[in-house]
Amino acid sequence: MRFILGRYTDGHFLLTNDEPPLQHNTVILRQLGIQPYEPVSDAMHQFTEQRTAETPDEIWLVQHEKVFTQGQAGKSEHVLVAGDIPVIQSDRGGQVTYHGPGQQVMYVLIDLKRSKIGVRQLVTAIENTVIETLAHFEVEAYARPDAPGVYVAGNKICSLGLRIRKGCSFHGLALNIAMDLEPFLRINPCGYAGMKMIQLSDFITGVTIEDVQPVLVEKFCQILGFQLINER
Repeated sequence: MRFILGRYTDGHFLLTNDEPPLQHNTVILRQLGIQPYEPVSDAMHQFTEQRTAETPDEIWLVQHEKVFTQGQAGKSEHVLVAGDIPVIQSDRGGQVTYHGPGQQVMYVLIDLKRSKIGVRQLVTAIENTVIETLAHFEVEAYARPDAPGVYVAGNKICSLGLRIRKGCSFHGLALNIAMDLEPFLRINPCGYAGMKMIQLSDFITGVTIEDVQPVLVEKFCQILGFQLINER
């Protein structure tokens, strides 16, 4: 049985059943546009709870309305001045981060057990996805063993946070493309005081989310050997 992210109504996304399952090496791409955090988070949890051994994996691309999210390790002292931006508790790994328009969030809903992918392997694959995506735009980036995410010249450009339940992953990455970075000054990003956050538009004038999306998805599928199927 395949669960489809349906229309957004009354503060919730509706999951509906679709045609029989696809091959296990396929991943379905969902384009969600700009959405509030909580309804998408709720839908992601519902998808993960209801999926079966036959449910195809999915990638959800979304930009969130302005929000701070606290991960499982989050500490209140790392939120310096939230101001008018809500702070929402999340069950992903890591500490506090910021989401807003102009940042590409990619949620990876993968049955790791079925695909024989380890958690560390998935983290590395996500980091390498971002590194190769940035390399496509001639920006040299790298991962750090002491702090998950992707960095350029010591500054953080992409945050990463995952949760594994019943052998399946959810949550994912947040890559800064062309956004207002000021809210990051209101927190200690990922629990690091003074961590400077940067974005792709610092290096590529005029770059847009639409420029980055196809590259990001293609690199992820190449690294993990998935066949991409666009939402139907």
